[in-house]
Amino acid sequence: MTKAAFDTVIEDTGDALIGPWRKPRQMLHAQTYDSHASIHDDATAQKLGFRGGTIEGPTHFSQFAPICVKLWGQAWFEQGCISAHYRNAAFEGEDVQAIVEKPSENLPSATIRMVKRDGTEVLRGSASVGTDASPSALDKRLMELKPLTDAVILRDVRIGMTTAPQTVRMEFDQHMGDLYPFSLAQKLKVITEPSPFYSPDEADASPWGRPIIPMEMLSVLFQHTSRKDGLPVKGPAVGLFADQEIRLLNGPLFVGEDYRIQRNVVAMSGSKRTESLWVRTDVRDRDDDVVATMLLNLATLKESYAAYEREYADLVRT
Repeated sequence: MTKAAFDTVIEDTGDALIGPWRKPRQMLHAQTYDSHASIHDDATAQKLGFRGGTIEGPTHFSQFAPICVKLWGQAWFEQGCISAHYRNAAFEGEDVQAIVEKPSENLPSATIRMVKRDGTEVLRGSASVGTDASPSALDKRLMELKPLTDAVILRDVRIGMTTAPQTVRMEFDQHMGDLYPFSLAQKLKVITEPSPFYSPDEADASPWGRPIIPMEMLSVLFQHTSRKDGLPVKGPAVGLFADQEIRLLNGPLFVGEDYRIQRNVVAMSGSKRTESLWVRTDVRDRDDDVVATMLLNLATLKESYAAYEREYADLVRT
């Protein structure tokens, strides 16, 4: 008999569905890239003006899953999409809450947000199911981007650049590398919304008869080999996820299954403090069908690139 996906208590206010307050765990203290610590390391984050090591954005996706299942049922695991703009960092020990505005007339998309106790918005975006949903939050955001000018860190990157295909998989006890120094089994011990569908011991009672990968861990699966991409981004420098969308087209994705990923640069943008690389990842199964995609805006902090001021001065002089 198929088990219920979640036992999470969800409040219905009439206008919105609201999940419980949760304290997500920070599991990236030991993350390294470019041979240095990341924004999730307390000391590194504090040097760059953050209170401490930040919780990785897709960690928050788990809190939306029970609400989306309540709205759309099993279809959420097979054709669900979360599209989010990360607005403020969350830190370990802080309470955060997922809120989904109820879609009118049973439409397949809804506005989502996550807040802290003081009302600070951690993220805002959209959730949807199927291919007939309205444009996602990041679809709209991409259309409004202004082109990056006077790029330093991304000076050698071009829109349309494509990476070589890579094969990825995720086992329960597999260490996911320097970028993700933990395993799926370790994550499942602390995930905010546990589900029998994720468990090696209970997933045989799921609709698919085998354990599936939680959406927040799809980000880990898709990104853990990104060091091999070879895109000409200058460094070392510290980056953070500023926008992220994960879309399932023919899911779910399964533990222990091989998938082939390939990335494509779709946009570049910037702010006073960052240069942003927007990359879309296509994920194919053994039949070469695209089963999922991820759109990621990796924003690199200009101040973390030691040569930034000098190279920028050289650039504007030429």
